[in-house]
Amino acid sequence: MKNFGGGGLHKLMQQANQMQNKMKKVKEELNEKEFEAGAGGDAVKVRINGAMKILSVTIKPDVMTAGDIEMLQDLVLTATNEAIKIARETTEGEMSKITGGMNMPGLY
Repeated sequence: MKNFGGGGLHKLMQQANQMQNKMKKVKEELNEKEFEAGAGGDAVKVRINGAMKILSVTIKPDVMTAGDIEMLQDLVLTATNEAIKIARETTEGEMSKITGGMNMPGLY
């Protein structure tokens, strides 16, 4: 019991701290990154950042002339959800590189 938690534990704590710092840096970089998705042949485009904040919604004028509000709502919803999916998958991929593929729910 004399060697319990000796140098090995200290090294493990250092590695965990380095991983945490690296993850924080990558998360900050990803928060600034922009992701875009479209729907209806890009009739509607949504651009978000890695913090999942919507930056813009672009709607082609011919979509408005159709007068179909439900279709427009569906296109905006679809494009928004796809942009979020792309941002999440990118974030998960980048974080997985740091964690070595370990599943750490709620970590990012």
